[in-house]
Formats: sequence, C-alpha cells, structure tokens
Amino acid sequence: MISSRKAIVIGGSLGGLFAANMLLRAGWDVHVYERVADELQGRGAGIVTHPELMAALATAGIAVDDDFGVEVRQRITLAQDGSVRGARDMPQKLTAWGHMYHVLRSGIPDARYHNGKQFVSFTQDETSITATFKDGEQVRGDLLLAADGLRSAVRQSLLPGATPAYAGYIAWRGLVEESSLSPRARQELFPYFAFGLPPREQMIAYPVAGKGNAVEPGKRRYNFVWYRPADEATTLRDMMTDASGKTWPDGIPPPLIRPEVLAEARRSADEVLAPQFAEVVHKTESLFFQPIFDLESPRLAFDRVALLGDAAFVARPHCGMGVTKAAGDAVALVDALQGNDDIATALRVYEKGRLAFGRFIVSHARALGAYMQAQIRTPEEQAMAERYRTHDAVMDETAVAPAMHLVTEGA
Repeated sequence: MISSRKAIVIGGSLGGLFAANMLLRAGWDVHVYERVADELQGRGAGIVTHPELMAALATAGIAVDDDFGVEVRQRITLAQDGSVRGARDMPQKLTAWGHMYHVLRSGIPDARYHNGKQFVSFTQDETSITATFKDGEQVRGDLLLAADGLRSAVRQSLLPGATPAYAGYIAWRGLVEESSLSPRARQELFPYFAFGLPPREQMIAYPVAGKGNAVEPGKRRYNFVWYRPADEATTLRDMMTDASGKTWPDGIPPPLIRPEVLAEARRSADEVLAPQFAEVVHKTESLFFQPIFDLESPRLAFDRVALLGDAAFVARPHCGMGVTKAAGDAVALVDALQGNDDIATALRVYEKGRLAFGRFIVSHARALGAYMQAQIRTPEEQAMAERYRTHDAVMDETAVAPAMHLVTEGA
C-alpha cells in the first residue's frame, strides 16, 4: 500500500467514523466533513451489537470496555394483557447510538473533523479528486467516501435514480429512564429483549446504558421501536405536517411534531400494546417517529468515489444490521485499499463484495417488515407477511445477524 494518501470523508456519523478510524490506522491522511454545524447529539435510538460489529471496532482500534452496553440473556414476547406469550434464550449486548458515536468520535483528532461543511460537488481526474463545499472551500485528495446517509448528496449526484422508497409504515421511537418506570415495568421489561405483536404492528424494546453510560440497575434506560402502518398520502402526510402547515417529506424534526399527533400515539399505545409497553411510551419525554425506507444503490464505486453505509443501502431496522453493515463496509473498503495500490481497482473490489451483501440485507429486512406494510401488493409480500406474523418467527430473526454465509459474489 502507498502511504500518506488523503481521504475525504463526507458524513461524520457512525459509518463515516468507522471508515475514518480504520483509514487513519492504516496510515492515511483522513479528514471528515459533517454537514451539521454542531457536534452530533445523542439520538433516541439503541443499537444491537453483533460479533461482526465488535470485530470492526477492534479493527478500528477502539477498545470496548464493560460499560459498552447492557447484556440481556433472554427474549420474551408479551400479549396485549401483559402476559408472556413466549421466551427464547439469546444473549446479546445492547448499546446506545450516543455511546457508539462517542467511542468512534474520540478516535478522530478534532483537527480532522470539520463541522458545518455542506458538500456541494466534486471533480476528479486520473490523479486526484476535489470536493467543493457550500462555503466555497475546496479540498483535494486521493479518495472521496460518501458516508452522508439516506439522503446522500454524493449519491444523488452520481445516481439520481437511486432514491429512498417509503415502506408503508413508521417507527415511533424513544428512550425512557429506568428510574421513572413502575416496579412492575422494571421487573418485567429490563431483564429482557422484549417484543409485542399487535395486529399489523410490532413493538421491540430493550435496555441500554443510561446517562454517563451507566449500566448498573436503576440508572439504565429502556429503548423502544414501535412500528405502525401509515398510508403515505393521508396519515403519513398529516403526521409530517407541523403546526405552521409545513410538510417535511424527508422526516419531521422531533420538536415540530404536533402535540395532537403525540397524544394520539399515546392513546393508541393504551389500546393496542401490553400495559408495560404502554407505560414506556407514556413516560418517554422525547417521543418521535421516523418513516421507514428501503434504498438500494446499483453501484458503489465511481473511480475515486465510494458509497458506504446508509449512502449505499438502507435496510429496514428489523434485522438490526444498519450500524454493523456500515462497519463491515468500512472493513471491506480498507482491506481492498490495502490490497491494491490503484484506487479505482481497489474500489471495484470493494464494490463486488459489498453489493451482494447490501442487497441481501435489504431483502431480508424487507421480509421481516412485510407484516407492517400498509398495502400488501404481491403474493411474495403476502407470503413474507404471513411468515412473520408469529411470535416465534419474530423472536428468532429480529435483530439477529442473518445467515451471511448465504451471501455469495454475484448473488
């Protein structure tokens, strides 16, 4: 590998940070450019860890200590009356987005992480690539990595036809302090990765670390994702409209969600969820929702430009592989660059392997989520929906790394 080459990373969230840490460790001159002006804040989201994710952290040189997350030993499903419908022994470690961001961001020197830098365009030739930002700054390098998420500006400039497709349902999300919950909820929820399966809905909930990454009982938080169908033209549009009448098609900022929309969600929680879950929804202060999208890019490599993470593929969250996939993209990319001095050749090697994997993950997550879709359009979708209506299927396959050995080159 030729050392001292420069990488321009567009996007300073988890995918970009994984790639930046690994490239720095491999001897690259790396700079990260994040659109948001301030330091990214902790999000109300949990992250399910997989062995592949832990291996990627080690590759990035990130030490994982005992307070990295909360370990659960068992999965349960709750009926609407709060009774246990089923159980599985399945040890997993669960962490929070904010903690994962902190450990990755700490590996990047401040001088290499640039906030408030909105990418506009790039030019490239046989010897270099130059990125231009909204403030007029131009940055020259050898490689540009697009890690700027679902609405990637880099991807849109290269693949204008590769756009996110709404899946027909939303996810209500939130974190609640363990100390705010009733004794019953703490006893019947916190030891478990818990599921609920109301008709055409799904609740997934599990403990994560609390403030200051506290993992001891009483100081943790409980994270949940509650999937509900929402017709795009009617229900979703209304939910995405703020009090001034402005509609946010890409996702409404949580502070702008109208009070009546939040109140309706809490009323519905009482009607359809187990009482333990309903309590969690009611006691979540920063309740918000996200539309669920699918995204598949037909290409990942463009001479000196590569797409990774959510800029390349977005899978519905059911398989819990979003962060793991982004980490795996970074590992594959750096491996390809270390094995090939020519950048364009290296990126083609990276693309060949990760295209198949990305398609597989999107397909698997689509199958897991077919149960929630507002419309079932094809016999295939009907079959997928029926398969995942059962508590056993949901416990066995949700947030579990799929059979990756089935992913073959050219699949």
